[in-house]
Amino acid sequence: MGGGAAIKVDIRILAATNRDLLQAVREKTFREDLYYRLNVFPIALPPLRERKEDIPLLVHFLVHKFATRIGKRIDGVTEDTMHQLIDYPWPGNVRELENVLERAVILTTGTTLGIVPDLFPHSDSAPVARQQLTLESVERDHIVAVLQQTDGVVEGPQGAARILGLHPNTLRNRMKKLGITRASLQVR
Repeated sequence: MGGGAAIKVDIRILAATNRDLLQAVREKTFREDLYYRLNVFPIALPPLRERKEDIPLLVHFLVHKFATRIGKRIDGVTEDTMHQLIDYPWPGNVRELENVLERAVILTTGTTLGIVPDLFPHSDSAPVARQQLTLESVERDHIVAVLQQTDGVVEGPQGAARILGLHPNTLRNRMKKLGITRASLQVR
């Protein structure tokens, strides 16, 4: 760049897209000459939703990666969480899986990864409007999710306080401050 002498280089260009380029050439929305320059060695990789068998391997790898980076010890993933991850359609592909797992690792307080449905950015229902969440609303949602997971049990070995890493009285005070009642939990 900017010099007068030619410098020989030996490079390979990797290009990736989620579009069908041959179809785009037919529709005249992609240049045919560029297609043939790029189409030297095509590698077709199906989307994650078509490779459900890869999800458990990716989950274990990514959870270990994020837990190590954050400095947490996470020994496994709950069976329910793994089923949720396998059943989710992953419109954002592997990057979306990475983001969901990183958030889950950050929010996990125990040594087993559990996931709440709120961590999935897309749902099967209508699209969710992007909203600005306050720290208080995120805290409230997380406490409610853990309380629902424990069927409203606050203390004890399987209680929400232990999972959240809080003293039971501290959890009760936060519940009171955030307006969380047993009736609002809709537990079984």
